[in-house]
Amino acid sequence: MNILSIQSHVAYGHAGNAAAVFPMQRLGVEVWPVHTVQFSNHTGYGDWKGRVFDGPAVEEIVEGIADRGVLADCDGVISGYMGSSDIGNAVIHAAEAVRAANPRAMWCCDPVIGDVGRGIFVRPGIPEFMRDIAVPAADIVTPNHFELEFLTGTPVRDLAALRRALGALHAMGPRVVLATSVLLEDTPADAIDMVASTAQGQWRVRTPRLELNANGTGDMVAALFFVHHLRSGNPSEALSRAAASVHGVLSETARAGTREIRLIAAQEEFVTPTRTFAAETLA
Repeated sequence: MNILSIQSHVAYGHAGNAAAVFPMQRLGVEVWPVHTVQFSNHTGYGDWKGRVFDGPAVEEIVEGIADRGVLADCDGVISGYMGSSDIGNAVIHAAEAVRAANPRAMWCCDPVIGDVGRGIFVRPGIPEFMRDIAVPAADIVTPNHFELEFLTGTPVRDLAALRRALGALHAMGPRVVLATSVLLEDTPADAIDMVASTAQGQWRVRTPRLELNANGTGDMVAALFFVHHLRSGNPSEALSRAAASVHGVLSETARAGTREIRLIAAQEEFVTPTRTFAAETLA
């Protein structure tokens, strides 16, 4: 399996491609990483060095890959943080090129916009670009709770509201939705949910809530779900497998007391998770 991963990158720690590429490789996937930014570290530290690349720079790299004549062998494109709208356009062009070469290929878009407690943290124009252009063109989207509400304009506080929001997101275009970090009024205080949704059904995995604020978690879970979905074609199975691995890595991270996910130290969790979680059908 070959996946084109167009995301940000940090030299220290794990975020963007630095959080997504290795888990996919550990699962036996050939990954073609293209960086949209090159930073010294996650911006959550408050200071960093590096730069944001422009759309033409990203397009040039993708064109070089296409010149190798390999796009027909690409099974999917995954994208995350976009530093500017022209990078977003480059990502869309890349997804279109891959799907033209391989009609079975899918585009998984992690619509990075913001998070609960932080609000919107991307540059002006990016939230609207995600909502109006990127999400409608994607096959799979992986918003967190905050992003699900923003994209659909729907407050999500209970199961009925969650269903409405997922339906609204499907109506925008994506066939598969993975909603992460979902907290409803009836979610136990010591738990957190992930929900997968398609036209055929909706499934939830509830895992123990861990007290940590780690960088790169969303990038990791999107990559894991995407790989498992491409392999199985089963969103319920992909949800269960991704949740198990993420919980294992984050458990190790919490024990270590670090804000950087223990991607390398806990790498066996990607292949043989310590604990498994069954996906339940939402009633």
